Amino acid sequence: MAMKAGRRSRGARGCCLALLALLLAAAFARPARAEDAPNLYQATAIVTGTDMRSRPSGFAQCLREVLVKLSGEPRLRNDPRVLDLAAHADAFVTSFDYVDLMAGIPRHDDQGTYDRPHSLSVRFDPARIDSALAGLGEHPWRGERPVIVPVLFVHGPAGAYLLSAEVKAGAEQRQSFAVMADEYAMRVRVPTAAELAAWGVTGEGFPQPHAASAPQEALVAGTLAFEEALPGWVGSWRMRWRGTDYEWGIRGVNYDEAFRDIVRGVVRVASGHGKPD
Repeated sequence: MAMKAGRRSRGARGCCLALLALLLAAAFARPARAEDAPNLYQATAIVTGTDMRSRPSGFAQCLREVLVKLSGEPRLRNDPRVLDLAAHADAFVTSFDYVDLMAGIPRHDDQGTYDRPHSLSVRFDPARIDSALAGLGEHPWRGERPVIVPVLFVHGPAGAYLLSAEVKAGAEQRQSFAVMADEYAMRVRVPTAAELAAWGVTGEGFPQPHAASAPQEALVAGTLAFEEALPGWVGSWRMRWRGTDYEWGIRGVNYDEAFRDIVRGVVRVASGHGKPD
């Protein structure tokens, strides 16, 4: 399964991420706060059509995402209690709407029209969501959230490079990272080549930034390498947060999931839920 995900069509990946990036652009304008109800109490899922075939599963996916990003506890996504709530996600919904992701593309036949992918945006009742979180022993994560600053040395099919804001080989990865961060109401800032040089980061071994990040930035250093034998990407990460060091990693996944793993770790630590899984 990891092999299939890791080697999906570049064109399909780029198209999907480009569409998502446009939809999410407004969310990256500033740090997310739990007080920003329109952001933290809503989520978006990609579904097929606008009928009831995909709507229940879309509602369920959005509810899980909202409970996770609002609380800052990634473990809730697969918590059996949350899965039970998600089965009745419509009870928490205040409104929803669709955006045709193929708008402007000619419709060739009835099946193509029926199966067109849509972005389903779902808005939930804040009071009911807060009550559901309380029932799970959680509460909204208040206050400003840190911006994730990845310092990554990448070994992949395109060669070896530091993931900077300019490196061409990392264009799709930067886009992917931003989309994965938004799932958790987080932002990511990929450093420039000049910043990496000023921090003493080289393209050899495990990155060791010598400069401290800004107070509201979570600097995560690591390596990301593609291994044919698995097959899939292997990631190893380190972060210092509030004077404590954390290490975690993942293996045998596509790079979308590798970046999601970084985000999950930062979210869990910064929200006070403990060390990364």
